[in-house]
Amino acid sequence: MPTPQNRINDRSEVGQGNLEQNYTAIRLGNDHGSISFGHIHKPGDCTSDILLQATDGRHSICLDKNGPREGSTQITAPGRISIESGEDREEAEDTLFIHAFNGNINIIASNGKIRMQGTDIELVAVGEGGTKGNINITASENIKLSAEQIHMDGKSAFNMVTTGIMEIAANSCLKMYSSVIRGVSDGVAYKDSKVGGKRYYEKSTSLS
Repeated sequence: MPTPQNRINDRSEVGQGNLEQNYTAIRLGNDHGSISFGHIHKPGDCTSDILLQATDGRHSICLDKNGPREGSTQITAPGRISIESGEDREEAEDTLFIHAFNGNINIIASNGKIRMQGTDIELVAVGEGGTKGNINITASENIKLSAEQIHMDGKSAFNMVTTGIMEIAANSCLKMYSSVIRGVSDGVAYKDSKVGGKRYYEKSTSLS
């Protein structure tokens, strides 16, 4: 993945360890751009099978063959990158496919928003053993859900926890059902109620 350390192909840092060398590299270009076969990056750590470069060195396509970026393809642009497909296909077909056989897929907007839009959006996590098959959503400020209907179904458990204030409001009708309904207040912290509750209090307050 392009990073501030490797996205500029003609960077001038001094490389460490064994330096790449070859005697068959060629380059064709003019003041508008160039294409190189066997280009060696300035640190000497990596050889590119193909390097396609525009006037601005940050605007390039690079196919590296060895070194720390073996088998790596980098596409960088100081402006915008657009990918369009599917104009001649039907709605049900898959027309844009990104597949990582191993490893993670990172989509990062360092100073902007990430938008997803479609007739439907599906998020599916596949895994077993408790450590996989999870979807985690974390926000430093707010998470807002807005829809005609919202359905949440926990097969074995469903927890809502806050260290602050929780409000539940239904303007038309609020229904609650359970085989057993129990509620406790902070009063059980010092003296358990006749139906218990102190253990639940201790468990709930330990989450804070």
